[in-house]
Amino acid sequence: MNDRIKELKEVIANSENIVFFGGAGVSTESEIPDFRSKDGLYNQKFEFPPEEILSYTFFMNHPDEFFRFYKEKMNALPYEPNITHKKLTELEQSGKLKAIITQNIDGLHQKCGSKNVLELHGSILRNFCMKCHTFYDANYVFESVEVPRCTCGSIIKPDVVLYEEPLDETILTKAIQKIEEAEVLIVAGTSLSVYPANRLILYFKGKKLVLLNKDDTPYDTLANLVIHDSLGNIFKYV
Repeated sequence: MNDRIKELKEVIANSENIVFFGGAGVSTESEIPDFRSKDGLYNQKFEFPPEEILSYTFFMNHPDEFFRFYKEKMNALPYEPNITHKKLTELEQSGKLKAIITQNIDGLHQKCGSKNVLELHGSILRNFCMKCHTFYDANYVFESVEVPRCTCGSIIKPDVVLYEEPLDETILTKAIQKIEEAEVLIVAGTSLSVYPANRLILYFKGKKLVLLNKDDTPYDTLANLVIHDSLGNIFKYV
């Protein structure tokens, strides 16, 4: 265990109000592919660019193509939480961790038992009819043979934020409030390159800003503690 991880352990031990803000790197160690790495979805070849497929316009105009991609690439149901999810659940249960703010849509934090999770980009676990708003679970959508439809006949839309769609204002407001109130903010597994999520850390007014990521981020110079390593290597010591 290196000195920086020892320092992280001390920061956690001495704080009673921690907020965790996580990105794709939290889930990649569960073998869920990310988007922006060299092997991520955005660097794979498809008939249409993934950024276009995952836009609201494409969803509305080409639902067949959208769901073909969505069912093949976005189904996180077979995956299990990893050590980072488990350690965060333990920290929440101890009372130290007040909120998890996540950019991920896989639902692994809840699957692991975390309760106070704010999902900035929505979740594959929630799906709603676009006409009558009837709820459908993820299995219904991923197991549908064609475009998933409600009993009323309308298309079912996953409750995920597509390109061209705004973030949920209620979730965003709660996330900002939690960050403003936090004594320690741990930002992990994110390149901090996606707007507006990457601006959230600017609301932090507490004592310790911790950045955990394999690579540099644009905000490293603002942090009190920076560790460049995989989250699994870090959290096995926490």
